[in-house]
Formats: sequence, C-alpha cells, structure tokens
Amino acid sequence: MKKILFLLSLISYFIIAQQTPLEKSNFAKLTSHEELKQFIQEVDAKSDLINTEVLTKSAEGRELFAVYFSKGKFGADKNKIRVLIFAQQHGNEQSGKEAALLLINELLKPENQYLFDRIDFCLIPQMNPDGSEKNKRRNGNDVDLNRNHLILTEPETIALHKLFDKYLFEVTMDVHEYWPFGEEWKKLGFRRNFDVTVGAVTNINISEKIKKLSYEKYLPFVFDFITKQGYSAFHYLPGGPVGVDYLRYSTFDINDGRQSFGIQNTLSFIQEGMNGENYSTDNLERRAKSQMAGMLALIKFSYNNKKEIKKLVAEERKKLISNKVNNKVAIQLDHFSDGTELKLKLLSYYSGEDTIVTVKDFRSAVKSVYDVERPKGYLIPKQLPELKDWMDKHNLNYSDANLSKVKKVEGYFIDSVGTLDFERDTVKNPFVSVIDVTDKIELSDYYFLPVSQLKNNMIVIALEPKSMLGLVTYKQFEHLLEAGDKYKVLRVMK
Repeated sequence: MKKILFLLSLISYFIIAQQTPLEKSNFAKLTSHEELKQFIQEVDAKSDLINTEVLTKSAEGRELFAVYFSKGKFGADKNKIRVLIFAQQHGNEQSGKEAALLLINELLKPENQYLFDRIDFCLIPQMNPDGSEKNKRRNGNDVDLNRNHLILTEPETIALHKLFDKYLFEVTMDVHEYWPFGEEWKKLGFRRNFDVTVGAVTNINISEKIKKLSYEKYLPFVFDFITKQGYSAFHYLPGGPVGVDYLRYSTFDINDGRQSFGIQNTLSFIQEGMNGENYSTDNLERRAKSQMAGMLALIKFSYNNKKEIKKLVAEERKKLISNKVNNKVAIQLDHFSDGTELKLKLLSYYSGEDTIVTVKDFRSAVKSVYDVERPKGYLIPKQLPELKDWMDKHNLNYSDANLSKVKKVEGYFIDSVGTLDFERDTVKNPFVSVIDVTDKIELSDYYFLPVSQLKNNMIVIALEPKSMLGLVTYKQFEHLLEAGDKYKVLRVMK
C-alpha cells in the first residue's frame, strides 16, 4: 500500500513539476516579476499541497505573493510548527528570490512531503519586486525595507508584519546576499568566500534560551547540512577588512527582518548568500542552489526539533505577555570582544586558494551600555495621531487611560540632545531628567499602552527617548525629542 501511495505521489509530482524561470534560461537570466507571478500561479493550480495569496501591492503596484504549504488548513493545527521564510528585501540581492522558487519545486517532491506532517510553512519569495525589476537595493519609494521594521511606513513591511501577527510563526528566516568584493579587502589580498553565511539573533533583550538553541544547535546543523550539499557556510560576520577594522556578529537593531521577529522571542535568523561582482548574474546557479540548501536546512531543522522549539517559544513568549521578564531593558548596546580570536577562512587574491587568517579584533559579545527600568506601560498622547497609527500598524493592544490602570506616572524633561555612535552611524542621545507628573496630567488626553503583550520589549525600546534603536532616531518621529521641552510620551510605573 505504501509503495502504491508513493508511486501515486511521484506521478502527481511529475504532473505538477515544472522548471522555474531561472532554470528555463539555463541559469543565465534573472526572473522577472511577471515570470515569478506566472510560475507561482501555475504551481498553485496544480498542487493540493500549496495555496497562494497576494499579501499586498508594492509601492509601484506589483503583487507580493505568499505561498502556503500545508496538509490541511494553514494554521489550523496548533500541534504543527509554523515556519516563515521571506526573501529579497533588497532588490539587488537576487539569489534569494531564485532560491525560493527552486525551493517550491524541492518541497513538492514526494520524498519531502513528510515535512508537512509537522510543519505549516509560508514562503514569500520576493519582498521587493520594485527593486528587483531595477536590480536596485531600495523599494519603489526609495526606502530600505530592511530598515523599516520598526516604523512600518512601507506596504511591503506592513504586510509582512500583519502576516506574522496573524499566524505568530515560531521560526523565521530573512534571506539576503552579502557582497565581498570591496576595494579595502582587495588591497589586503583576501576576501570572504562562503557560499552562504547565517546569523542568529544578537539583541540581548531576546531570551537567552532562544539564543542558546540558535547558536549551539541550529548554526552547527545548518553549516553541516550546507557543507554536505557541496557548498561552504559560516557565520554572517559584517565588518573588516581583517587587520584594519573589527569583525562582529550582525546588528542588534530591532528594525531589521531578523531582530524584529526575534525580539518577540521567535527563533529567527538571517541568511546571506554571496552576491555576484557588480551585483550581476555571475555564478547564479551556485548562488541560488546554495541559498536553497540553507532554506531547506531551516525547514528540516524545524521538523526534527518541533517539540523543543514550540515548547521553548511558547514559554518565552508567555513571559513577555505576563511581563515576567527582566526588570531592566537594554536600550543602548555595543559590540565587545571577549578575548576570543577567530580563525577565518578567506580566499587569497594572489594564490586563488583559501587560507586561514587569525582575526584578533573579533567583537562577538553584545553588551548593554544603558538600561531603563521596565514600566507597566506608556501614556500615548491622543493629539499625536502618528503614534496611534504606529500602534495600529504593529497591532498593539491599547485603550483609553483611566485611574484603574494608571496610578503613578513619570515623564522626561529633555535637558539637551547629544549624539551617540551606533555601528558607525550617529544617532541622537538626549540627556534627560525624570519628573513626577502623576497629578499634572489629564488622563482622558492619553491612550494607555501596556507592555504586558508579545511586543513587550519592542514597545520599551521604541518609546524610550534615550534608545539608540527607538522611534526618535527616525525623521518621522524626531519632533518628539526637543531640547528644553518635555518628552510627550509618559511612563506608567508599576
């Protein structure tokens, strides 16, 4: 009976299977949005395993597709683990999109359909169709989507977070490409040469248990899986060149695709394949297939470790919702060395061979340089509709303020505004005084935003005036921070 079922599934696969647009071009031509659209629609029409949805339209009116893989109604079986992969936030990082289409065919193979006994999987092959058509980094509004996950001004990122809020995926991955061909590296005669690099969460407000699972279990698994597929893999390490500047794990900012979900105690990753020189189609077959191997690794890891991941994520999210978390929230952080030297394999421009280089300035640790006490919540002035709009886009729970919810209220007075270095960028750093305003405000003028919800840490990081990752670091909200004036968002104390 099992053999008959397998043969039937094999026949079904060959009926459904079709080459991706990239395969049809013999890996020579990038897939256009229209070709992507046609491929997805044709596969959807032939397969009972998948369903597709248009999440939104891009800034220039192109569809953003979500492809759902499920044996049954997606999200209905709470025993299954929910996994989300989204690719090509940056339009000139093309291999993620191409890999995602290859992945669709790979998952439809009979030998891989067992994965959906435990998994409901959602794939967004292309987050930035406008940028992709022009092979440019930014979207149609000239916005970097991977810096937009906190303020949510763009239709693409708004739709992604709406999708996440609907299904509360336990595992997510954001797929990019890195570019190793910089002139400073060439001067030294070496460059990075890994087919795929992978990064886990780094923000220290995220659950330590989730970080431990990510670094100690997932990263070794994915590196081994990709290597066995014939490709090379390592940690995603921005910075350098070696000997000139330090290397580190990726940013701790909650405004990118990985940390914005990680800060909600999600098992969340970034994957970066190696781009082509001049952001071209160089070596595109290897780039796409190695990225697809990394995506498949995440799905198989989620299948193999379903119970552990679901239990851990549920427990750590419950702590956020019940506010049983650390009373301190780190809102200014930096990268530090713990004394560990890194042995890094690099490609020599002179010999054309790989060589091992010792990195002495490897800043692998993220530490807080400024904490705040976690409040009960915040009072949001009703006269600032941009803040209400921000709360709505993030699907936050809030209500009218009243005495049953608010007893003691603190405010900040902005004495002066300085600056602070944030990963070689400059952000505002106000000097503040704390003032008691409990009896000096009219509660009917405010909304009450409690921190006791899934986005607990995000709320605090976003709304504190001294946060290097907060709203006030963006032009849309910089008016909230004026020297010699009161900060308009108030803290409700426990």
